[in-house]
Amino acid sequence: MRTSIVWFRRDLRVGDNPALRAALADSDRVIPLYIHAPDEEEAGAPGGASRWWLHHSLESLAATLGQLGSPLVIRRGPSAAALVGLVRECGASAVHWNRLYEPATIARDSKLKAELRDSGIEVASHNASLLVEPWDVRTGAGDPYRVYTPFWRQCQPRLAGLPVPAAAPRHVPGPATPLGTLQPADLGLLPRQDWPTGLARAWTVGESAALQALADFSRERVDRYKEARDFPAITATSRLSPHLHFGELSPHQAVAATLAVAADPERGAGAAGQEHFLKEVVWREFAYHLLYHYPHTVEEPLDGRYRDMPWVDNAAALRAWQRGETGIPMVDAGMRELWTTGWMHNRVRMLVASLLCKNLGIHWRSGAAWFHDTLVDADLAANTLGWQWTAGCGADAAPYYRIFSPVLQAERFDPARAYLRQWVPELARLPDDWIHRPFEAPAGVLAAADIRLGRDYPQPVVDLKSSRNVALEAYSAMRGAGPVNPPAGNGRTSRRDSQ
Repeated sequence: MRTSIVWFRRDLRVGDNPALRAALADSDRVIPLYIHAPDEEEAGAPGGASRWWLHHSLESLAATLGQLGSPLVIRRGPSAAALVGLVRECGASAVHWNRLYEPATIARDSKLKAELRDSGIEVASHNASLLVEPWDVRTGAGDPYRVYTPFWRQCQPRLAGLPVPAAAPRHVPGPATPLGTLQPADLGLLPRQDWPTGLARAWTVGESAALQALADFSRERVDRYKEARDFPAITATSRLSPHLHFGELSPHQAVAATLAVAADPERGAGAAGQEHFLKEVVWREFAYHLLYHYPHTVEEPLDGRYRDMPWVDNAAALRAWQRGETGIPMVDAGMRELWTTGWMHNRVRMLVASLLCKNLGIHWRSGAAWFHDTLVDADLAANTLGWQWTAGCGADAAPYYRIFSPVLQAERFDPARAYLRQWVPELARLPDDWIHRPFEAPAGVLAAADIRLGRDYPQPVVDLKSSRNVALEAYSAMRGAGPVNPPAGNGRTSRRDSQ
């Protein structure tokens, strides 16, 4: 009887899983395997919040596979030793896995594929994470894309022709005898502090939860996605990013659900929202495209002219930013939401990053590292793209003169100040006109609310106006003559977001 191993990584689902489907098609027995080897992922290794998610996602996957007939085998790395050992134990003749695209995992998987084949083991890798492979999309000159809008135009016509997402199998034939395995709890993924209580309140983990979240979003929110997604106090975004990152949901499933909505004649009024969500799914593709073709961007700017940017080493300011104690309410609200829930609204992600890089002058890598450790959707490709975008040194980067104003952002996108009052409750008694800028509030207003800055809420760590001017001078001096990036016109932000 032919036996195949399916090596699960960040594809923790049984539905629409190409590696599992291929193994079932050509084997009598299928052994699902997860190998815990975070050191092999280098910069892509999961941070604290991601480890919490991974623990629960593995529990969910193990339960599902057990019900289907082939229990999940969990082993520790090194991956090569674990795979070879399991091949010998179960007599497998083939190994299937779904591809990863980070620099370290590409190098590892390429070496491992060659070693297994040299040993007479069949190896097949599949695409379960992306709509299009990074090498399949090129400019007219044959180069990788560095600007999103033409990348979207290249990808958009392909969406309707994508394969229909495959249904989950009804049965996975397992090994003849039980195989030794660890349990998710043996991997030590759960943090020791009380931090996970907020994560557990905010999220339900696993493939079933991911499919339900997609169904809810498609039914209730996708039509208004474009107009409502910028308001952090309301639930208007998809919140699918961690499910996509861990592969509990495939991008094909997300696109198929959206196209099904678009085909419904009764949902025609929501066409703009549906298309905007598809653009965000393709923005994720763009992040992987860049990481694959420009792997150095994990540490270095895509635009080399920013390599000599005079970043500031300010540990106290960085710590205040991490704790949500900058004295700038919209920033503190976002950073507290992040710490409590492992997630932050995308609009707020942009403005907290802008404050760190441009007002405080702290290197974008410091912010990227904190996000990587605290986000449940910490994705190396998306995180790198987002931070370089805000810092102005990446693809489709925000121009150097665009510095988000936390005050204007609160006025425009939190008009009722509900987001501020939820996450910065010590300022809740302040009137709407002052809660987003208590550092400018008259003494009588602060006294009436019984708030003293420096005691009940921090003084600002930086003056927004003067630090903006300093940043503009530094960016201009570093850039020299001429713009670093021509206007991309991708619609991701506008000049009125700036101070």
